[in-house]
Amino acid sequence: MEYIVGPIAALIKWTFDNILVPIGELPAFMNPNNIFIVLGFVGLFYWLNLQGKYNKKAKSEGIK
Repeated sequence: MEYIVGPIAALIKWTFDNILVPIGELPAFMNPNNIFIVLGFVGLFYWLNLQGKYNKKAKSEGIK
């Protein structure tokens, strides 16, 4: 069982040491939470813009 659990534990430890800890040490403006929020709003406005275009096209074609 150690031959299965050992590599998984090593991978998890490596992930924390090399990915998650450096992300936590980024400056406040580059915080991943802020990046995801900004990307979410950009995607929201893009989607709303497309939806407006689709609604205008449907209205002009007489589709409800």
